[in-house]
Amino acid sequence: MLLGSAPPQGEVSATVTGLRSAKGQVLACLTARPKAFPKCESDPEARALSVPAGQSVELSFGTVPSGRYAIALIHDENANGKLDKRLMIPREGFGFSQNAPVGLGPPSFANAAFAVGASGEHQSIRMRYLF
Repeated sequence: MLLGSAPPQGEVSATVTGLRSAKGQVLACLTARPKAFPKCESDPEARALSVPAGQSVELSFGTVPSGRYAIALIHDENANGKLDKRLMIPREGFGFSQNAPVGLGPPSFANAAFAVGASGEHQSIRMRYLF
Protein backbone atom coordinates (compact mmCIF):
# COMPACT_ATOMS: atom_id res chain seq x y z
CA MET A 1 0.00 0.00 0.00
CA LEU A 2 1.28 3.44 -0.85
CA LEU A 3 1.88 5.86 1.95
CA GLY A 4 -1.20 8.06 2.34
CA SER A 5 -3.50 5.79 0.32
CA ALA A 6 -6.81 4.72 1.82
CA PRO A 7 -7.24 1.11 2.97
CA PRO A 8 -9.25 -1.12 0.61
CA GLN A 9 -13.00 -0.95 1.04
CA GLY A 10 -15.93 -3.06 -0.09
CA GLU A 11 -19.71 -2.88 -0.26
CA VAL A 12 -21.68 -5.11 2.16
CA SER A 13 -25.23 -6.21 1.36
CA ALA A 14 -27.59 -8.99 2.38
CA THR A 15 -30.79 -10.67 1.27
CA VAL A 16 -33.08 -11.80 4.09
CA THR A 17 -35.46 -14.67 3.36
CA GLY A 18 -37.88 -16.81 5.33
CA LEU A 19 -39.86 -14.02 7.00
CA ARG A 20 -43.17 -15.42 8.20
CA SER A 21 -45.05 -12.17 7.64
CA ALA A 22 -44.73 -8.68 6.20
CA LYS A 23 -45.62 -7.17 9.58
CA GLY A 24 -43.26 -4.77 11.30
CA GLN A 25 -39.65 -4.22 10.38
CA VAL A 26 -36.31 -5.95 10.04
CA LEU A 27 -33.64 -4.55 12.36
CA ALA A 28 -30.08 -5.27 11.27
CA CYS A 29 -26.63 -4.43 12.51
CA LEU A 30 -23.17 -4.96 11.06
CA THR A 31 -20.12 -4.91 13.30
CA ALA A 32 -16.43 -5.73 13.08
CA ARG A 33 -16.04 -5.95 16.86
CA PRO A 34 -16.47 -9.43 18.35
CA LYS A 35 -17.36 -8.08 21.81
CA ALA A 36 -20.16 -5.94 20.33
CA PHE A 37 -21.87 -8.86 18.54
CA PRO A 38 -24.81 -9.49 18.27
CA LYS A 39 -26.36 -6.28 19.65
CA CYS A 40 -23.80 -3.80 18.26
CA GLU A 41 -24.78 -1.14 20.82
CA SER A 42 -21.26 -0.91 22.22
CA ASP A 43 -19.71 -0.36 18.78
CA PRO A 44 -19.88 3.30 17.70
CA GLU A 45 -18.79 2.24 14.20
CA ALA A 46 -21.53 -0.40 13.77
CA ARG A 47 -23.96 0.06 10.89
CA ALA A 48 -27.60 -0.29 11.93
CA LEU A 49 -30.56 -0.54 9.54
CA SER A 50 -34.31 -0.66 9.94
CA VAL A 51 -36.34 -1.62 6.87
CA PRO A 52 -39.98 -2.63 6.37
CA ALA A 53 -40.56 -6.39 6.49
CA GLY A 54 -41.65 -8.23 3.35
CA GLN A 55 -41.45 -11.62 1.69
CA SER A 56 -37.74 -11.02 1.25
CA VAL A 57 -35.73 -7.98 2.30
CA GLU A 58 -32.66 -6.41 0.70
CA LEU A 59 -30.17 -4.68 2.99
CA SER A 60 -27.30 -2.40 2.02
CA PHE A 61 -24.76 -1.48 4.69
CA GLY A 62 -22.72 0.64 2.30
CA THR A 63 -18.96 0.66 1.88
CA VAL A 64 -16.81 -0.49 4.80
CA PRO A 65 -13.05 -0.93 5.32
CA SER A 66 -11.73 -4.40 4.52
CA GLY A 67 -11.90 -6.76 7.49
CA ARG A 68 -14.07 -9.37 9.23
CA TYR A 69 -17.68 -8.51 9.99
CA ALA A 70 -20.85 -10.17 11.29
CA ILE A 71 -24.52 -9.31 10.82
CA ALA A 72 -27.34 -9.83 13.34
CA LEU A 73 -31.03 -9.51 12.38
CA ILE A 74 -34.35 -9.29 14.18
CA HIS A 75 -37.82 -9.51 12.60
CA ASP A 76 -39.47 -6.94 14.86
CA GLU A 77 -43.05 -7.89 13.96
CA ASN A 78 -44.71 -5.46 16.38
CA ALA A 79 -42.28 -2.62 15.52
CA ASN A 80 -41.35 -1.91 19.15
CA GLY A 81 -37.63 -1.73 18.36
CA LYS A 82 -36.53 -4.86 20.23
CA LEU A 83 -36.57 -8.66 20.18
CA ASP A 84 -39.55 -9.78 22.25
CA LYS A 85 -38.97 -12.82 24.46
CA ARG A 86 -40.98 -15.09 26.74
CA LEU A 87 -39.01 -16.89 29.45
CA MET A 88 -35.79 -15.82 27.67
CA ILE A 89 -36.90 -17.50 24.41
CA PRO A 90 -37.28 -15.23 21.34
CA ARG A 91 -40.90 -14.74 20.24
CA GLU A 92 -39.86 -12.94 17.05
CA GLY A 93 -37.54 -13.95 14.22
CA PHE A 94 -33.77 -13.65 14.22
CA GLY A 95 -30.92 -14.40 11.86
CA PHE A 96 -27.16 -14.13 11.53
CA SER A 97 -24.64 -13.87 8.74
CA GLN A 98 -23.27 -17.19 7.51
CA ASN A 99 -26.61 -18.58 8.82
CA ALA A 100 -24.52 -19.33 11.89
CA PRO A 101 -25.92 -22.09 14.10
CA VAL A 102 -27.73 -21.12 17.27
CA GLY A 103 -27.43 -23.08 20.51
CA LEU A 104 -28.61 -21.85 23.89
CA GLY A 105 -27.91 -18.30 22.79
CA PRO A 106 -26.69 -16.37 19.79
CA PRO A 107 -23.73 -17.66 17.81
CA SER A 108 -20.23 -16.39 18.44
CA PHE A 109 -18.80 -13.64 16.28
CA ALA A 110 -16.35 -16.20 14.85
CA ASN A 111 -19.21 -18.42 13.61
CA ALA A 112 -21.07 -15.53 11.98
CA ALA A 113 -18.07 -13.60 10.65
CA PHE A 114 -17.21 -13.14 6.98
CA ALA A 115 -14.41 -11.34 5.18
CA VAL A 116 -14.91 -8.11 3.26
CA GLY A 117 -12.37 -7.14 0.64
CA ALA A 118 -12.30 -4.74 -2.28
CA SER A 119 -14.88 -6.83 -4.17
CA GLY A 120 -17.39 -6.50 -1.29
CA GLU A 121 -19.60 -9.21 0.18
CA HIS A 122 -23.23 -10.29 -0.19
CA GLN A 123 -24.81 -12.55 2.43
CA SER A 124 -28.04 -14.56 2.16
CA ILE A 125 -29.56 -14.84 5.61
CA ARG A 126 -32.54 -17.02 6.55
CA MET A 127 -34.79 -15.69 9.30
CA ARG A 128 -35.53 -18.25 12.04
CA TYR A 129 -38.44 -18.52 14.46
CA LEU A 130 -38.80 -20.62 17.59
CA PHE A 131 -42.55 -19.96 18.04
